Amino acid sequence: MKLVSWNVNGIRACVKKGFLDYFNAQDADIFCLQETKLQAGQIELDLPGYHQYWNYAERKGYSGTAVFTKQKPLHVTYGLEEGINEPEGRIITLEYDDFYLVTVYTPNSKRDLARLAERLEWEDRILSYVRELDSRKPVILCGDLNVAHQEIDLKNYKTNNGNSGFTKEEREKMTAFLASGFVDSFRHLYPERGDAYSWWSYMNKVRERNIGWRIDYFIVSERWKDKIEEAEIHADTMGSDHCPVCLYMKDEDTM
Repeated sequence: MKLVSWNVNGIRACVKKGFLDYFNAQDADIFCLQETKLQAGQIELDLPGYHQYWNYAERKGYSGTAVFTKQKPLHVTYGLEEGINEPEGRIITLEYDDFYLVTVYTPNSKRDLARLAERLEWEDRILSYVRELDSRKPVILCGDLNVAHQEIDLKNYKTNNGNSGFTKEEREKMTAFLASGFVDSFRHLYPERGDAYSWWSYMNKVRERNIGWRIDYFIVSERWKDKIEEAEIHADTMGSDHCPVCLYMKDEDTM
């Protein structure tokens, strides 16, 4: 089973930069998007063989998530609780026979950390939600989690210490999440691989010099860690300030 996750920073703009060529070449079983930045009816993607699920933010041109899947799920949930309005469209959950797929666009704490308290509350809610799912079936969670967990996960960790995405509080929440029964698929396979990033600032020459952060993840229930076959970061794929990340899971029968 092949899964791809990509913060496209606006799907309409990304389509103009070659999104469909990449999408078709990957031929993923499940393809997840974050930061789609559109409302219903603003784009129609012709994706033969895929079921499409979109969670739009109420605010125009902001946030939003989507999932494209070859196999129709048993059930789809938008937000952290059914029937509870999630105005920023940050989460979609697909239930399959043997597992849950959750795609997430985690709120940014903002440069001045004005949203840090809200962000930490979100972390508590998402952990509670995913642990409840995990009590029923294994979970694969993916998306832009807006945190570089360890020093190895960003180029300039010393100068960024305490900045949004690398605060002690955000990193501790990620540590607690993993400690509750989940694994970071990339670090599970490559615990010491450096210079592996998924986001770069638009500042001049930053991406060319690979001054980046790894903030896009595939998180897998610990009891499924032996099914993790490969985890990739497609850093050469352009079209957004993020690049796609990819997960291969063993045993095609899991769907």
